Amino acid sequence: MTEAALLPLAVAVPLLGAALLAVAGRILPRTGCDILATGCAGAEVVCLVLLWTRSSGGVATADLGGWPARLGIVLAADPVGAGLALLVAVLVLAVVVYSWRFFEEPTGEHAGAFPALILLFEAGMAGFALTGDLFNAFVFFELMGAAAYALTGYRIEDPRPLHGAITFGIVTSFAAYCSLLGIGLLYARTGELNLARLGRQLASHHTDVLTVAAFVLIATALLVKAAAVPFHFWLPDAHAVAPTPVCMLMSGAMVELGVYGIARIYWTVFSGPGGIPHQAFRTTFTALGLLTALLGALMCWQQRHLKRLLAFSTVSHVGLFLIAVALLTPDATTGTAVYVAAHGLVKAALFALTGVLLDRYGSVDEHGLHGRARDLRTVGVLFVAGALALAGMPPFGTGLGKALSEDAAGRWQPWLPAVFVAASAVTSAAVLRAALRIFWGAGPAPRSRPDQDETTGEGEEPEIRSPRRTPPRAMTIVPAVLLGLAVLVGSLPAVAAALARGAARFTDAADYAATVLAGPGTPPGPVPAADWTATGVLLGLLSTGIAAGLAAAAVRKPAPTLPAHHPAARLVRALRRSHSGHLGDYLAWLALGVAALCIAIAAQT
Repeated sequence: MTEAALLPLAVAVPLLGAALLAVAGRILPRTGCDILATGCAGAEVVCLVLLWTRSSGGVATADLGGWPARLGIVLAADPVGAGLALLVAVLVLAVVVYSWRFFEEPTGEHAGAFPALILLFEAGMAGFALTGDLFNAFVFFELMGAAAYALTGYRIEDPRPLHGAITFGIVTSFAAYCSLLGIGLLYARTGELNLARLGRQLASHHTDVLTVAAFVLIATALLVKAAAVPFHFWLPDAHAVAPTPVCMLMSGAMVELGVYGIARIYWTVFSGPGGIPHQAFRTTFTALGLLTALLGALMCWQQRHLKRLLAFSTVSHVGLFLIAVALLTPDATTGTAVYVAAHGLVKAALFALTGVLLDRYGSVDEHGLHGRARDLRTVGVLFVAGALALAGMPPFGTGLGKALSEDAAGRWQPWLPAVFVAASAVTSAAVLRAALRIFWGAGPAPRSRPDQDETTGEGEEPEIRSPRRTPPRAMTIVPAVLLGLAVLVGSLPAVAAALARGAARFTDAADYAATVLAGPGTPPGPVPAADWTATGVLLGLLSTGIAAGLAAAAVRKPAPTLPAHHPAARLVRALRRSHSGHLGDYLAWLALGVAALCIAIAAQT
C-alpha cells in the first residue's frame, strides 16, 4: 500500500471506528464493543507503523479529492509527524486495552460511548499530526478538543468532572477563537491556507505587526493545549477529575501535539523572510520554556494529589520541550522528538498505575495512602521505574532525549543543561517520594497542616465499582509494556537514528515546501548524532541521584513549616492561590500571556 493511501487511512480508520461503535454499541454487549474498539485501534497502529517506515526517507504526501496541493487539501507526513501519530496510536491501543474492565459501563445504547469517544479523540490527534493545511489543522485540533471535553466530563453523575470539563472547554475555546483570528489574518495577507504555500507567500512580505499578531494568536491555542505557563491552569484541574485512561492520553499525547504544532507552524510558515526572526523566536520561547519548566517542577513538589502531581510534572517537561524546540537546530529537534516519544509512554504508564490505586482504595492522596499499598509490590516497582525514567535515567528514552537536548542547549547557553537536570530531578523526586510512602510505608505518616489549602485526592470515587478487588491483569500489563517501550526508545539505535533523519527534514522548510508542492524535494542535510554520550549518561545519573536524595530526605523527615512571612512561604502561597479553579482567573492569565508574547516578539523584530 502506498503512502498516498496510508495517509487518508490514518485519519479514516479511527473516524470510521468511532461511527461504527456509536451504532453497534446499541446492540453489542460490552465485550463486543471492547473487541471492536481494540481491532480498530490495532489497525491504526499497523497503518501508522507502515506509514512511519515508508516516510523515513522524506515527506510522504497525499492530495485529497484529486486536487493538486496548490489548489486543494494535502496530507503530509514527515518522519517526526508520522512518528508522533504512531505514538498517539500506540497510546490509544494501550488505553483501550487498559479499559477492558475499567468502567462498570452501562449496557444498551451507551455501551460503546467511551471507546467511540477515544477513537474520535485519536482521529483528531492523528489528523493534526499529518495535515499540511493550516485551516484543517485547526479543524482537527478542535475535533481533538471536543472529544477531550466529553471524555473529561464522562462521569456525568459527578459534578467535579463536569466542572473540570466546562473549565477546560471554555479556556481552550477562547484560545481557539484566537487561533481562528490568526488564521484569518494570514489568509488576508497571503490568500493561502496550505502550510507550504503560506511560507512561500509570506516570504515576499516584510515582518510587521500583522505577522507578529497572527503568529501569537495561532500559537495561543497550541500553547494552551501544550499547557505552557501561563496557559496551563486547566491541565491540573482537568487531570484531577478526568477518568484515568483520559489522563493517559492528555499527558501522554495531547500536550506533546501542542509542542509539535508550534514547531511545525514556525518552521513551515514563519521561519523564512517575512516571518518571525530566529533570534526573536529563540529568545522568547526559551524564556517561556524556562518559566514553564521551573514553575511546573515547584508546583509538582508541593502536591499530594497524585493526579495533580503528575499533571504538574507534565507541565515541567513541556517547558523542557519548548526550550529544545526554541534552539532551532536539527540536533535539538532530534532530542525533543526522542524525549517526547519516551515521555509520552512513561507518563501514560504512571497515570495507569495511579488508576490502580484509585480503583483499589478510592484515593489518590499520597498522605492518606501511606503504607496501604504494600501488597501491590509489582505496581510499586513499576511506579518507581516510571519515576526514575522521569529523571532521565539510562537506558530509558527519556534519558536519551534529555541528553541530546542538554547537549544542544549547552552549546547555545552553557547554563541551560542545569535547568534540564533540576526540572527532571525535582519532578522525579516528587513521584519517587509518593511511591516510597505509598508502596513501602517509608518514613513517618505525613500530617496535614491546617494553614494550607490542599487538594488531597482523599475520598475520591473509585472508577471501578468494586474497590479492594484484585486489579485486572490488563491494568498492570499495560503500564509494564509502556515502560518497556520507553526503554526500547532509548536503547534501540534504529529508533533514534530514524528520528534524527526526520529532524533533519523537519528543520528544512525548503525541502518540505518543494516536496509538498512539486514532488521530490532537495537532498537531506547532515543528519545529527543520536547516540548516548558519556556526558549524557553522567547527567542522567546526576538527575537520578538528586531525585533519589530529595525523595529520601522528604520521607525521612518532613520539611519544617516556614513562618508565614518567609519569602519562600509567600511564593508558594501565591502560586497556590493563582491556581484558584476560577474560570475568570484562568482567562485573565491567558489574556496576559497573549499580550506578553506579542510584546516580547514585537520588541525583537
